[in-house]
Amino acid sequence: MRFLQQVYFHNTLGIWFTALSITLVSFFLIRFFQGLLVRKLKNLAGKTRTEWDDLFGRLIQNTKLFFVLLLSILAGHFFLTLPLKTESTLKTIVVLAFLLQAALWGNQGIHFILHRFLKRQSAQDKQNNESSFKAIGFLVRMILWAAILLMALDNLGIDITALIAGLGVGGIAVALAVQNLLGDLFASLSIVFDKPFVVGDFIIVDDFLGEVEHIGLKTTRVRSLSGEQVIFSNNDLLQSRIRNYKRMVERRIVFALGVTYQTPYEKLKRIPEIIKEVICSQKNTRFDRSHFKNYGDSTLNFENVYFVTASDYNMYMDIQQAINLEIFRRFEEAKIEFAYPTQTLYLNKE
Repeated sequence: MRFLQQVYFHNTLGIWFTALSITLVSFFLIRFFQGLLVRKLKNLAGKTRTEWDDLFGRLIQNTKLFFVLLLSILAGHFFLTLPLKTESTLKTIVVLAFLLQAALWGNQGIHFILHRFLKRQSAQDKQNNESSFKAIGFLVRMILWAAILLMALDNLGIDITALIAGLGVGGIAVALAVQNLLGDLFASLSIVFDKPFVVGDFIIVDDFLGEVEHIGLKTTRVRSLSGEQVIFSNNDLLQSRIRNYKRMVERRIVFALGVTYQTPYEKLKRIPEIIKEVICSQKNTRFDRSHFKNYGDSTLNFENVYFVTASDYNMYMDIQQAINLEIFRRFEEAKIEFAYPTQTLYLNKE
C-alpha cells in the first residue's frame, strides 16, 4: 500500500497510524483499568475497617481525563520521529499535566486526612473544631498549590530563584506583622491536636474558673460559675497553668478537726478509729489516714485524709456532709467535745 509510505512531518502515514493506534489503545486500556481498580477498591472498602483503601479509590477515580489522554499521546509518540522542539514541548505539557494532577491528588488527600481526623471526634468537638480544620486545610492547600506553581514555572524555564527569595522576604514581613494572630492560630492547632482540654471540660486558669464553651481560631471562651463569659487568647491560655477538673480520676480530701484539752486519753486514742469507720461506711470513698497532728492554742488537732473515687463535685460535697454529720453523732455518743477558741484567766487573790 503505497499511500502508507507517503511521508508527512518526517514520518510515513503507516507510522502515524501506528502511533494513533497505540495512543487509542493506551487510552482505552488506562480507562478500563482505572474503572476496574475503582470497582475493586470499592468492594474492598466494604470488607475492611481501614479507610486507606477508600483514599486510593478516590485518587484513582479523581484521575482526570486530560491526564489520561496526555499519557496515551506520550505512549504513542515514541513511534514517531519528531523535531526536538516539538518533543520538548510535548514533554513539558505532560509534566505540567502531571503537576496539575498531582495537585488534585494532594487536594483530595488533604481533604481525606482532615475529614478522617474530624470524624473521630465527638459531635460537640466537630462543631467547635470545624473552623480550625478549615483553616488548616486552607493553609496546607495554599502551600501545596504554591509549590506546584513554582515547579510548573521552573519547568517552563522561568528562573524562580528571585521569586522564591521575594516570597521568603514577603513571608517574613507578613509573619512579623501578624505574629500575634499567627501565635493564636498555632496555639489553636495545638489545643485541637494535643487536647489539653476540650469543650465541656471544667478548667481553672489562674484565678478564673469555668466550663469551656468554644475553642476558636484566636480565642477560647469559658463560662464562669458566676455566669459571665471569660474570653482567653489561645496563646496566653497555653502559656498559663491550666487545671482540668473534668479529667480528675479521684479527689483527695484533707480535713481537720479539733477537740478540747479536757478529752481523756482513752477517748483521744479512739478518735482516729471513729473517723476511719465513718469514712469507710460511705460509698465511693477510700480511707487514707487519720492522725493526732499537733497541739493547738486551745485544741488538740487531728488531720484526716481520704479519697472520693469520682470527680463529681456534688458527690464529693454530699459525702463530706454525710461524714461531718456522722462524726458529730459519734462524738456526741462518746461524749467527745469539739474545741473552739477559748481563754482561761487565772486570778491571783493576793
